[in-house]
Amino acid sequence: MQPSATVILRDLGRLDSVVACTKYCVDVCPEVRGKTVMVADSWTAQSKRIAAARPDLVIAAVPYQEKAVAEILKAGARFLGLVPKSLADIYTDIAVIAGIVEARDEGVRMIEKMREAIEAVRRKTEQLSRPRVFCEEWGKPVIASQLWVEELVEAAGGEFIGKPGAHTDAAAVAEEMPDVMVAAWCGAGDRVPLQKIVSARKWQEIPAVRNGRVYCIRDEYLNTPAPTLISGLHALAAAIHPEVFPQAEGLRCIKPAQ
Repeated sequence: MQPSATVILRDLGRLDSVVACTKYCVDVCPEVRGKTVMVADSWTAQSKRIAAARPDLVIAAVPYQEKAVAEILKAGARFLGLVPKSLADIYTDIAVIAGIVEARDEGVRMIEKMREAIEAVRRKTEQLSRPRVFCEEWGKPVIASQLWVEELVEAAGGEFIGKPGAHTDAAAVAEEMPDVMVAAWCGAGDRVPLQKIVSARKWQEIPAVRNGRVYCIRDEYLNTPAPTLISGLHALAAAIHPEVFPQAEGLRCIKPAQ
């Protein structure tokens, strides 16, 4: 019931153990399309649909409603609830899932590969200037991206603006005068209407807007706490330091203001 778990199982070589998943899992892991039962997500869980798939374990993650947890438990399978906030939490979740499916060595390698990829980018940005970066995971209301995104922004050579995961507003963001702005809205893929939000929020005078440095990064690259975050890291690096990093997959830039 959590796309990150599906991705982790895929990269562990245990995708054949997945008997049911959500439509959001298919978005980030198309390999499961047509091969598993489709169930509701962690927010709208339905016990009958879960039970029909006869799972040994249900993996879900926040956010979920109390009644959704009750539905999951009613299905009768073991329940693993994930609540990652930082990269360290994500590594722990990978290790836990790897242990459950008896793929501990694969889990260790996955974690090390992620760490090495992040450190490789960090080394390339150590001596560079640090543009101020605002990242949002939702637009109405405006919500800043999670702590793990702040960590990735810093590795990519930027200074993260605001409190990770917190609600804010257009005026507060404008006051910070960010040099780079990134929108990665949950469930929106790469379809965030950049020009529309800049206009609606009256952001025309922000440095990021004046210099054409407003970006959309694919939702699953920043909001799925799994190895897919490395694609998000490369997109962030290309947005923050385009003079050093090449254009990355899943990164789209607004047209410069005229």
